Amino acid sequence: MNSSPTNSLLPVPSGSLQITESKFAAANGNGHYLSFSLVIPTYNESKNIKEVIQTLSGLLDNFIPGDYELIVVDDDSPDRTWEVAQSLIPDYPQLRVMRRQEERGLSTAVIRGWQVARGQILAVIDGDLQHPPEVLLKLLAAIEEGADLVVASRHVEGGGVSEWSFARRFLSRGAQMLGLILLPEVIGRVSDPMSGYFMVRRSAIAGRSFNPLGYKILIEVLGRGKIGQITEVGYVFQERQEGESKVTWKQYVEYLGHLLRLRFHLWPIGRFLRFAVVGLSGVFVDMLVLYLLHDPSALGLGLTRSKIISAEIAIINNFLWNDAWTFGDMASKQRGWRKRLKRFLKFNIVCLMGLILNVLLLNVLYNFLHIHYQWANLIAIAAVTFWNFWINLKLSWRVTEIKN
Repeated sequence: MNSSPTNSLLPVPSGSLQITESKFAAANGNGHYLSFSLVIPTYNESKNIKEVIQTLSGLLDNFIPGDYELIVVDDDSPDRTWEVAQSLIPDYPQLRVMRRQEERGLSTAVIRGWQVARGQILAVIDGDLQHPPEVLLKLLAAIEEGADLVVASRHVEGGGVSEWSFARRFLSRGAQMLGLILLPEVIGRVSDPMSGYFMVRRSAIAGRSFNPLGYKILIEVLGRGKIGQITEVGYVFQERQEGESKVTWKQYVEYLGHLLRLRFHLWPIGRFLRFAVVGLSGVFVDMLVLYLLHDPSALGLGLTRSKIISAEIAIINNFLWNDAWTFGDMASKQRGWRKRLKRFLKFNIVCLMGLILNVLLLNVLYNFLHIHYQWANLIAIAAVTFWNFWINLKLSWRVTEIKN
């Protein structure tokens, strides 16, 4: 086989996984700006890569001649996929090849490819012909209509899978449902978050630090990018023509780890800890007032009535501390007693909704499970803490911040 010289290989970026702004892309790529860069991550795809490059080049030469590049990023395949791709460069001048020998993984391969890309639109497609290349033109058309992200989806009109077994379908849908539970604000934005076939505007992800785990790069883009308008285009996932599937249980474990990593990244830990400290002070207020109202040695009022009163006093305590400390940066942007009263009413409504759950749990634990009322109360409070924080963050203070 006649190979291109070794120096025709792209240098492998190192350091942080961050995409540069457009003004740096041209200089680093030693060339002019391009409209479109398509990354093809590969591992042991020597039997497919020639057909992939030939098909993609034929499509793009007719659609945007000379205004695109194909970037093969190979993870040092034992079957020397990178070498086969490199030998194609004389026939396909828009082709560039990178051989990674120190890193592994589809997601990081895609990002490393994007780091050397010169295009304003960045995309990824599998190198195994399971993603029908002709759909690429529909994705490009959707980008031209103004979308920040266009996803090829198996779960919209015109989409599907060719010959998947029931077990594989079940695992795919189960993984999506797990994502919806852990990351509803990310996974819920698209019908097919597991898709590895999509394109995104460089401006929507430039300057963002990525930290992917496993194969699901789209989740990383959705979770860390600044993505506005999203469009989905249906496609039918094809069976492999050559080579072996790389889907193993390891990928599902990595997917779960990726979800958890993004969850902690998106969760405002510092603010939540302040909210928790304030909530702890509210627990003492709540339990003290509950004791004074309900205990037979004190007023001896009914448990439900005592709980409602003690909870409201604790809510007032918590609001004052949260408004001054936990969300003080947001509250300071809208001063005045009217705006503060509005924040308090929102906070009260959210917490009272949590109180309904709190009271139900308290009565179940106390009346049916016969747990001491103080312990039952403590468990019920813990159960609604996350609810109160997240909804208040998104409603009680976030709205006033946006309106400022």
